[in-house]
Amino acid sequence: MDNRIAEMRESLLAGRHHALRHRIAWNLAETFAAQKTPAEMRAAAALEAVLAAELPAFLPGERIAFLRTVANLPELYTPQEWEELRARYSFSEKGIPFNFTPDYASAIHIGLDALATNISQRIEQARQDGDSEGASFLAAGLRGVQAVIDLAERYRIAAEKEGLAEIAANLAVVPRKPPQTFLQALQMFRILHYALWCEGSYHNGTGRLDLTLWPYLQHDLQNGTLDRASALALVEEFFLTFNRDSDLYVGVQQGDNGQSLMLGGCDRDGNDVWNLFSELALEASCNLRLVDPKINFRVSERTPIERLELGSRLTRAGLGFPQYSNDDVILPALQKWGYALEDARDYTVAACWEFVIPGVCHEFVNLDAISLPQAVLETMEQSQAADYPSFLHDLAADLRSRAKALLAHYENLTELPGPFISMLCPIAIQKARNITQAGKYHNWGVHGTGIAVAADSLTSIRQLVFQSHQLTLADFAQICKQNYAQHQDLLAQVRNTIPKLGQNSPEADRSLDDIVALWQHAWDGLQNAQGGIVRPGTGSAMYYIWHSRNFPATPDGRLQGEPFSANYSPALDVPVDGPLSVIRSFTAPPLDGVSNGGPLTIEIHASVFTAPDAEAQLAQLIADFVRRGGHQLQLNSIDRDTLLDAQKHPENHRDLIVRVWGWSGYFIELDKEYQDHIIRRAEMTLHG
Repeated sequence: MDNRIAEMRESLLAGRHHALRHRIAWNLAETFAAQKTPAEMRAAAALEAVLAAELPAFLPGERIAFLRTVANLPELYTPQEWEELRARYSFSEKGIPFNFTPDYASAIHIGLDALATNISQRIEQARQDGDSEGASFLAAGLRGVQAVIDLAERYRIAAEKEGLAEIAANLAVVPRKPPQTFLQALQMFRILHYALWCEGSYHNGTGRLDLTLWPYLQHDLQNGTLDRASALALVEEFFLTFNRDSDLYVGVQQGDNGQSLMLGGCDRDGNDVWNLFSELALEASCNLRLVDPKINFRVSERTPIERLELGSRLTRAGLGFPQYSNDDVILPALQKWGYALEDARDYTVAACWEFVIPGVCHEFVNLDAISLPQAVLETMEQSQAADYPSFLHDLAADLRSRAKALLAHYENLTELPGPFISMLCPIAIQKARNITQAGKYHNWGVHGTGIAVAADSLTSIRQLVFQSHQLTLADFAQICKQNYAQHQDLLAQVRNTIPKLGQNSPEADRSLDDIVALWQHAWDGLQNAQGGIVRPGTGSAMYYIWHSRNFPATPDGRLQGEPFSANYSPALDVPVDGPLSVIRSFTAPPLDGVSNGGPLTIEIHASVFTAPDAEAQLAQLIADFVRRGGHQLQLNSIDRDTLLDAQKHPENHRDLIVRVWGWSGYFIELDKEYQDHIIRRAEMTLHG
């Protein structure tokens, strides 16, 4: 990076721009309640109020503007109203649009003036059709579009007054008109993405920017406006903008903000989309070493090894990304679940890893989670099975029951409207409804927590109950309830002599195949309340911590309260023979039926990268994962000693980045519970 970018990065990390923020004593919810304001108009009025309260501010040296100065967003409903709403409906998280990627390109390519015209015409049509609900929703969306235009104009005037001629000139074009340059395209994306957070939407993905932004970069390269070096500097500054306001964003932990970016893959016609922007994005991320945006990378058996080596440089930098998604598995999986081929080809990830189609639909892909170890334990307590297949039959019935119960819990699932974010989805304008209602697909996604603990527990049950007859199911269940008290020999046996996932053991891998199949088929034929299906996944999100708190011991030797492993990865403290062994185990079962997302997560000791060919070796490892049919992969470079020192001396490790579950964050900003989990994860070499 050049000196300008370096200085901007340092200022950002120091938080100097926080001094420009102010807080507002909002009382909109009370006003809305008294006036019985409709939901869509509450969202529109709140966005107008937030953007009107923003004070145009510019950071030294920047060429891409827009900075949050309003530190807090208003509530739209009073506590009493929320109580009434929750009595009538079920909500996912905050009940507003989240974990979603709109179609930014649809607005960028035409500009907001043309978008406003399209919305106005559709409002008139809705009125003629007698669709007052649709006309009201579109009118709310139009208010949001106009509020964004108004703020941009205030920014333009302020830039002129401060002598920032380039910024003022760009804001004279965007967002009202289509961008004419790469810099203007970056500026327009920044404005749109900024506005989504101001509306209250969160975990707003960025989508496939090498598809969206490449035409503008290509144009400037061809006419000589930019060369590679100047283009890289713009991409670096663009990436800095994702980190300006991220501490204000919603998340379970700081850094959990969903700013995920997808690179690579194919377009809707099946053509390879890799271009110079894809390459510059990887390089910019490696140079900056910041947690946002979080890079994802679509790969397949046809991906050149040189691209994988570029990705490996980010792993070497200790960023915890890119996260790799295998098109050879994901595309068939999405088609099997009913997605049209052209839509499947356009997939990206939501906040962490769940697969979404930008702008086409807003599905609840991160709805909830089911604890697989809990299903195993409770089946042990109740089953009278005389053999292992009969036990699996009982476990299948338990999982089926849990699936039905989850669907019943969400039978009244709804989402409060997001008019502005919906206006970035042409299908929502066409249908004159919130994107959740208007979307082409209505599928849900559910995580399967603790899959390694569940699989390793099945191995213990099969060997000790049904093969050696050392224990009965009831006895084993009781011993787990007692946390192996006075059964230390048994604890040592299940921990040390029974094979575990990640050890490339056919016995353990058979158990993984069993639990994956049971988890997949638990949802067969079930329909959700919106008429779609449920997509099971192998991710855990934060549930690997939540579901394991105070949870009893398990047949694999895990003790009460010990955490599950995150996502699709070996159980904590399991000795493995290196990443190849882990990959062989975790690619043993077919994964297309559990491909809601959930990466195989492998920790690699940072010392591996002292080898001159480490990046090439890592690229070959990724290629092997893809060839074996893995669906999603995270590779994290960690050093336990560094992490321990960061706990003791956080002031010396301000920039230390770690992968948490599906996102990267600064280690010192995490709660100790999450820090301790990361420290316990296995460190591997590339050998074995």
